[in-house]
Amino acid sequence: MLKRLRHFLRAREGLAAVEFGLIAPVLVTMLLGTIEVCNALQCHTKVTELASTAADLVAQETSVSATDMNNIFDATTSLLYPFADNNAKIIVTSILSDGNGGGKVGWSVGHNTTGHTAGQPIVIPTNLMDKTSCAANACSVILAEVTYSYTSPLGKFIVGTVNMADIFYAHPRKSTTVSYTG
Repeated sequence: MLKRLRHFLRAREGLAAVEFGLIAPVLVTMLLGTIEVCNALQCHTKVTELASTAADLVAQETSVSATDMNNIFDATTSLLYPFADNNAKIIVTSILSDGNGGGKVGWSVGHNTTGHTAGQPIVIPTNLMDKTSCAANACSVILAEVTYSYTSPLGKFIVGTVNMADIFYAHPRKSTTVSYTG
């Protein structure tokens, strides 16, 4: 029995096949993991791009209507391609200065979700609408909030759904505020 064990330990035929058999699952897992991470990063980049584009498109106008907002939502959700655009929830909000560096909701429109309530106070970053730049409360900012439920085609059984979110602020360009005619 000892003789057979020594013979087995000295044998080198098929060693490469055994090593490959042990290493192959690790390599395949690393390859699929790399693909998963790249897809998730690409999706997160698109979510960020969607938020900045939505805020920017509204900030370029002096007034938007419900039809304009639907067109903006259609245009921005197309940026998510090749990912499913029906998972995107977008809220575009006009935040008016409260005169103390804070803000309140002027109007808010949601896509696949509901917007914020008009008149509701809303927390904004410090100095976004400070007293010097908002004389007599005559300034505003456009906020775009995007949430996206990302489900990877390869990892939906292992990882599940990953929620991604981003926000973007833009100052109106042509006027102090952007009005909404719903």
